[in-house]
Amino acid sequence: MSYIAERRVEEKERRRAEIIDAAEKLYAKKGWDAVTMDQVAKSARLSRALLYVYFRDRDELQFAIGERALKVLREKFTEAVAQHARGIDQIEAIGRAYMNYAREFPHYFDICSRFQSHAVSATAGPTESACAVAGDASMMVVVGAIRTGIADGSMRNDIGDPMLFAVALWAFTHGVIQVAMAKGNELERLGVTVPHFGEYALSLLREIGTPRR
Repeated sequence: MSYIAERRVEEKERRRAEIIDAAEKLYAKKGWDAVTMDQVAKSARLSRALLYVYFRDRDELQFAIGERALKVLREKFTEAVAQHARGIDQIEAIGRAYMNYAREFPHYFDICSRFQSHAVSATAGPTESACAVAGDASMMVVVGAIRTGIADGSMRNDIGDPMLFAVALWAFTHGVIQVAMAKGNELERLGVTVPHFGEYALSLLREIGTPRR
């Protein structure tokens, strides 16, 4: 590739990243349902026509933000795992990292929720497929921790397929976070603080995975 061609590729990648940055800032401020392509174009300081050169529609732009969000999630999971040797401790750390992630990046958690409820089609475009790959990478960190736990004896060896168990743990933790974020006042009214609710959920995760005595 010539120098000029390389510069063009770099410029295209830079402009694409700037568009995603602009859309993400609007997402974090307004919520995705209130974000329009016109707003993104204005925020990114480019024409609406040029915006559509990079992203064919609003959904594709959302997938691009989703890929970024899921890559950050994988980094958080990987960092959590690296701090513990035993699999059961890694699983608890992942759960805690997911809860912290939702608090630190609520718009990322929102887009993860939207993507997880979305069925990836067989004809998915490259941006949607990249988002799915990023999500799979996050899940594989959880699967790795489960396999470690089974191998080192800190987790039950009768839990079955590690991927199936990982999906079940994700569904449980994701639901707990959604309730904590949406129903915090309701929980308080019932005498349950959000921090205590989260810690109790993490203790259940540990209990589920710990070998029976």
